[in-house]
Amino acid sequence: MFSDFSRRFFHLSCCTRNVRVRFAPSPTGYIHLGGLRTALYNFLFAKANNGKFILRIEDTDQKRLVPGAANQLEMDLEWMGLSPDESPMKSGNFGPYTQSERLCLYNQFVSELVKNGHAYHCFCSERRLEFVKKEAIREGAIPRYDNRCRQLSSAQVEEKKQHGMSSCIRFKLSSLEEPLQDLVYGDVDRNAVLHEGDPVIMKQDGYPTYHLANVIDDHLMEITHVLRGTEWLVSTAKHVLLYKAFGWHPPRFAHLPLITNADGTKLSKRQDDIRLDYFRSQGFYPEAIIGLLCLVGGGFSSSIDIQQNLHSLPELAKAFNLGCVTTHSGRLDMPRLDNFNRLALQNRISQPDKMDEMRKQLSRLVYENISNSSIDKEMLQDANLLKVLHWASSECRIHLLRQLTDPHLGFLWSSQRNPIISKIDPSTARNVMVRVVEILNQYDRIEKKEVSAMLRQIALEHNLKVNEVMKLMRSSLTGLKEGPPVSEIIEILGPKICSGRLVSSLNLIV
Repeated sequence: MFSDFSRRFFHLSCCTRNVRVRFAPSPTGYIHLGGLRTALYNFLFAKANNGKFILRIEDTDQKRLVPGAANQLEMDLEWMGLSPDESPMKSGNFGPYTQSERLCLYNQFVSELVKNGHAYHCFCSERRLEFVKKEAIREGAIPRYDNRCRQLSSAQVEEKKQHGMSSCIRFKLSSLEEPLQDLVYGDVDRNAVLHEGDPVIMKQDGYPTYHLANVIDDHLMEITHVLRGTEWLVSTAKHVLLYKAFGWHPPRFAHLPLITNADGTKLSKRQDDIRLDYFRSQGFYPEAIIGLLCLVGGGFSSSIDIQQNLHSLPELAKAFNLGCVTTHSGRLDMPRLDNFNRLALQNRISQPDKMDEMRKQLSRLVYENISNSSIDKEMLQDANLLKVLHWASSECRIHLLRQLTDPHLGFLWSSQRNPIISKIDPSTARNVMVRVVEILNQYDRIEKKEVSAMLRQIALEHNLKVNEVMKLMRSSLTGLKEGPPVSEIIEILGPKICSGRLVSSLNLIV
């Protein structure tokens, strides 16, 4: 029988409780879109059921830890709006929430398993394990541990310990009689474990493996539903056997379909272009990234349109339904992210409470990407920044804020300083520019239709083609051969700035 230590936790999962789910990443790298989708679905499921969303850091693989990754994981969730209710930073009633701080718990529970015959010490060396693996491959069999140390008697175990032999602890696998149901995949092969060797649950360094730690932690933290990637589906029977060995009732399991790259290949933490920090550095917004992830794997009722529109997290939670999650893998459609970010940008520009930060961001981008000596400081005034934002948004010219400082839009912030080459003879060109300045000086602001009428009139006055005048204006104001319509350029820069640039350009005509 189990000791009092185990009995204290026996009934935790045996009664109806509030929904509690967890996102349990390993801090061996920074979060990518695959892990982020798992976090998102756990968050939405919790909120849809008035439950709790817990962040737990599974750092038992000490050799692969990345310094700072654990804290960054939590900060990334906060930035995405997926704020955990309990976590290493926020704490809670079920902590610690970092596995390396829970080693004493694992040691006590694994001792119970050994004492009750569900686990055993394994003294096999790495050399022997490698030999067993190679022999299985040579014979065309599935590589697995041959359970050799399962047969050791207590006396033999003690003798090996006295000789200083190190050991890990393995869990005794057996057949699972009860049906195993997944909330997404339905019936799960409960006898897949019979094709495996007994798994290590406690390593020689005293750290538990995922199989042991996640079962103990999910139970002690009263996790009711485990939503995780489909790669763990084959391990579910193994985990249920561990619950059974402890005498605990397992949570409900829901495995989420695989996310792949556009070419069907598997996502990897070593891919920089699927890491959240990459998208954040490029200027993508959380709501756009969430919009992309919602397209991969289903999970939403037809009450909302996730294909074309962005939705708030409360709206997504209301429509979230595990019964709608698909079982087939989904490919990332990255062009859709651009479209979603364009929508997010338009939404933010239309919200007065976010405009101040948008202006500050744009101003920083200008100073970061445009030579300081050529910056037209007047364009960085709040009113002009706001005008540029609305112009770019309404014309769907950008999907990232930083694109407003790309070379083809650099004219917004920097005046033309290169020689102006025109098919119009220099004298006539200067006369045209002077005439434009005269008219612009009569306006405080000017609209596209007024610009078009003005340039047609000036072309007529100087016996020129309208197209020739347009090219001269574009070259004088932007230094570009192509770009937005000249009428839009003059409207967005405004009469005062355009007038100043044209005057400065008079001596650049060749």
